[in-house]
Amino acid sequence: MFGMSHESYLLLDAVVTIIGLIVLITRFKVHPFIALIIAAGFLGLTSGMPVDKIIKAFQDGFGGVLGFVGIILALGTMLGKMMAESGGADQIAQTLIRAFGKEKVQWAMMFAAFLVGIPLFFEIGFVLLIPLVFIVARRTGVSLIKIGIPLLAGLSAVHGLVPPHPGPLLAIGVFGADIGKTILYGLIVALPTAIIAGPIFGTFIAKYIPGNPSQELVDQLARESEHKTLPSFSITLITVLLPVFLMLLKTFADIALAEGHVVRNWMDMIGHPISALLLALLLSLYTFGHRQGIHSKQILKLLDASLAPTAAIILIIGAGGGFKQMLVTSGVGDVIGHMAVNAQINPILLAWLVAAVIRVATGSATVATITGAGIVVPVVGMIPGVNRELLVLATGAGSLILSHVNDAGFWLVKQYFNMTVAETFKTWTAMETILSVVALIFIMLLSLVV
Repeated sequence: MFGMSHESYLLLDAVVTIIGLIVLITRFKVHPFIALIIAAGFLGLTSGMPVDKIIKAFQDGFGGVLGFVGIILALGTMLGKMMAESGGADQIAQTLIRAFGKEKVQWAMMFAAFLVGIPLFFEIGFVLLIPLVFIVARRTGVSLIKIGIPLLAGLSAVHGLVPPHPGPLLAIGVFGADIGKTILYGLIVALPTAIIAGPIFGTFIAKYIPGNPSQELVDQLARESEHKTLPSFSITLITVLLPVFLMLLKTFADIALAEGHVVRNWMDMIGHPISALLLALLLSLYTFGHRQGIHSKQILKLLDASLAPTAAIILIIGAGGGFKQMLVTSGVGDVIGHMAVNAQINPILLAWLVAAVIRVATGSATVATITGAGIVVPVVGMIPGVNRELLVLATGAGSLILSHVNDAGFWLVKQYFNMTVAETFKTWTAMETILSVVALIFIMLLSLVV
């Protein structure tokens, strides 16, 4: 078409669509939910997809994201509401502030997110810890961005680099890497990377974009507790970290027990993110509710009210998933990935590059990791002596780069932090890109000694 190859046309079409999406939102002030639907439809029509498959692809992407993320957001928001209402979030905030001091509280947020995020999906860690960002910002007067960016960096670093997150775990299977070594190398790379992209970058960018939180979310997640006696730090920690514990048990069961074992099957169900969060929420109804003197009718009202502010966020994330699926179904991800494979470069750098371009095209870190590994593994077979664990990490690092408008995480951060699209690019997108590039540098350095 227009004298171009099909592959070149698809690339141009994707670029034009993404630019148009940004213009709709920033220049014409079209609601992101509507703009994402328009952009997805435009890409489907102009890329040559059969008309009857365009709506189906968008629905699949929308439902695929909300089938997991929507439930996680709802359960996590309810748990966060109970923690905030009871004073549990306030208790954790006060403890962190006392331990690290006002000047270093951003480091506390990064380490907390890094540890909690190891067994958790990014979205789960986000909804569990986001109340702390609001309440610590309110209590200390420290910029929301200065506190929030380190938390996001800690969660995102382990999401992309450390098993048992789905991307690295599946890449281990594709490359035939050793899971123990991958976890060890992943932690070695992820921690300094999170420090640079988190507290260090967060402190810098907060000077220019301090953040202006949504008052509605602040009132919900960071309000002063009406209870004179707060839940103890240990009770609060046990309640909030119950999903972490259950998911770790699931991981251990998957490693120690044979597939089909009755205990493993039960742990797979109990340790599933949705089940784990549901059980934590049920526990919170006692520890943050009845134990604190909050009656059943009041708890019901709190849970009901907690969902209202997240309605727009959930719809935007779902539309982002639909747009991502349109990019995948149209073939843009495959085109970019195969073009990168033809480059004659270091296998570790190649794995990073392929995952990076697929991430930019599709908006999904997990899809970028899995697809990138599948594309690169035949090339690796031709080059002896390549460290397969580092290939897993390089693929994971590439999958973190340049989160933008086709990534559900972009809209999640934008809405919760009440930023414009431009501000989200300067904070979240920049932080993700720093994570990706710095991680690659550490991986290349590690390749010199392992």
